Amino acid sequence: MMILSEDNVIKQIRANSLRAMKIAEMARALKVPENQRKPFRNLIKQMGDRGSLIKVRGGRYGLPDKMNLVTGELRGHPRGFGFVATEGSTGANDLYVHRKHMKDAMHMDLVVAQVQPGDYERPEGKIVQILERRTQKLTGTYENVGREGWVTPLEESHFHDIFIPAKNKMDAKTGQIVEVEIISYPTTRQAPMGKITHVLGYTDDPNAQIKAIFRRHDAPIDFPGKVLSSAESLSSAIPDEERAHREDLRSEKIFTIDGEKAKDFDDAVSLEWDEKGYRLGVHIADVSYFVKEKSTLDKEAFQRGTSIYYPDGVLPMLPFPISNEICSLRPNEEKLTLSVSIDLDLEGNLRDYRFFPSVIKSCKRFTYTEVARTEAGDPGELTPIILEMKKLSQMLRKSRFEHGSVDFNIPEAQIILSPTGSVENIIAAEHNWAHELIEEFMLLANQCAAKFLKKNKIPCVHRIHEAPDAEKLTAFDEYISTFDLSLPTRVNPKSVDLHRLIQKVKNRREERVVNVLLLRSMKKALYSEKDLGHYCLGFDDYVHFTSPIRRYPDLYTHRLIKKYIDHKCPSSDKQYLHEQAIECGVQSSARERKAMAVERDVCDLRRAQYMSGKIGEIFHGNISSVTSFGFFVELNEVFVEGLVLLSSLTDDYYVYMETEHKLQGNRSGKIFRIGDLVEVRVAEADIARRRIGLALVKKL
Repeated sequence: MMILSEDNVIKQIRANSLRAMKIAEMARALKVPENQRKPFRNLIKQMGDRGSLIKVRGGRYGLPDKMNLVTGELRGHPRGFGFVATEGSTGANDLYVHRKHMKDAMHMDLVVAQVQPGDYERPEGKIVQILERRTQKLTGTYENVGREGWVTPLEESHFHDIFIPAKNKMDAKTGQIVEVEIISYPTTRQAPMGKITHVLGYTDDPNAQIKAIFRRHDAPIDFPGKVLSSAESLSSAIPDEERAHREDLRSEKIFTIDGEKAKDFDDAVSLEWDEKGYRLGVHIADVSYFVKEKSTLDKEAFQRGTSIYYPDGVLPMLPFPISNEICSLRPNEEKLTLSVSIDLDLEGNLRDYRFFPSVIKSCKRFTYTEVARTEAGDPGELTPIILEMKKLSQMLRKSRFEHGSVDFNIPEAQIILSPTGSVENIIAAEHNWAHELIEEFMLLANQCAAKFLKKNKIPCVHRIHEAPDAEKLTAFDEYISTFDLSLPTRVNPKSVDLHRLIQKVKNRREERVVNVLLLRSMKKALYSEKDLGHYCLGFDDYVHFTSPIRRYPDLYTHRLIKKYIDHKCPSSDKQYLHEQAIECGVQSSARERKAMAVERDVCDLRRAQYMSGKIGEIFHGNISSVTSFGFFVELNEVFVEGLVLLSSLTDDYYVYMETEHKLQGNRSGKIFRIGDLVEVRVAEADIARRRIGLALVKKL
């Protein structure tokens, strides 16, 4: 019997050096048994649809690379050309496609492209087949032209304007932002055609712009009626039979520490200590008690994957009656929790841990700012506990970095809004020891959850972060050599080596550039059924456990832990759990990426809105990134980044030197590189495109 999987079929084709063949020929060549011929035929067709095999004339299928073809997603450019990015692509080797070779493809289409022979600076090709149209709808600005109209996409990578027939206008007006559904795709003879499904408002309306961002990323805004009804039908009352099998922690000094605006409190902490060591309690809202597996609420939470936080508010994973009320660990209210009691010695070394269902009553809701002021404030009942927590968390933090965690020093922006919703200021977000306290305790609880699941051999969703690619680290190491710095090795360096490098450049001029470039060299963290460890944290095993209100993998982890606290996982369940973990990991990673894109776009919009009132003003800043079309500057006076276009530098002809992250003038030799201090003037703030344009005044 042949193993009918995509990986195995590709492996067999390679092993037998098969040319492009019809399915029947391929089945005979690979000696596929008669009883497997039909599923084999279906698999080959599916692989052809996905592009892992290419169908050519005569109904023959072959491997793309054997025919000088590549399969990937087309990433469009406003000027009409594009790049074909294969799965896992970093961008450097994407296949360039000239506009005359685009074959009616649109941005994001799954395409097959033929690599062109020739001596090019980067590989070039032409699109020969469109496998999948991945754009069904988009947002853009409507313009009326006679009885019909056109929609110009807000995302410039969509380089096709959409024609709107008169019957599909939905009474849209020129200058309004609309969502349009594609009803026919572009051909050599006509533009794509669409119909307007939603009118979001005029381009100068901030709320319309935010709605457009949500719709562009397909971010769910409102909950379906059935989901809301399910949430509203839940009761916060705790039945006696539920109390009976939970540990009663209501009398313990347990409290929450969160941001000023937080309303979904999903974690609380407690601490006891004596001359032998510490007992840390981390108590997490028991969301799984209310959100049952495969229920209406659970299916909606799975689809959303995560809550999306942005300056104006939140798009929650769960309806507010659950996230902000029933499950939120509000003070002086009895709440159901899943607790982990963690025993540590006086040096903060882990000795033991225990998970158990519990009932708590938080005695206080602290903000990070309040906790950070504890040392200087009036002594209160909880002050000794908080100060001992600080002592323990700092030991944990010190140990973590000594054992491999990488501490990137890259501050995040905090956008401060007025009561009316306008942007008052943009500053670097505060990060004090109170943030670090909660961070360390949550990291430790997550590690304990991972250890519990691994010890019991329970398939689960891991939070993984793979080691960086040697190629990227080599380029990074070559660059930092100009600062008389180097990595101990470019091949499989330990994470602790990267941390030591960052510490070495602390408070040096090149600190910013080293942090930024090293971070860009790292892979993205994601969710996976594979236990590959977390490179950046330096953890061998890691899962997410502490935020089930806002992250689906945490809710999934809770269900596993609760199910197997008192008994081992039956072997019959493990294959099912493994398949579940694969599905959950793929979905959660995709939704996390979408959430990050939404948050980034909303923040960029708010920055552009704020800087629109600063046109002509002078600022100082450091170059944060250099590209072939200019350089980005992070301003010092306000936590905002803007672009100085290469075309605006008229004193010389500047050449982009990619490996050295700099622009250099041909005649003068003048250099602009990451970290350089410059003086700039705000030239424009394009709110629709969420872009800030800067003009160079002088290099400092």
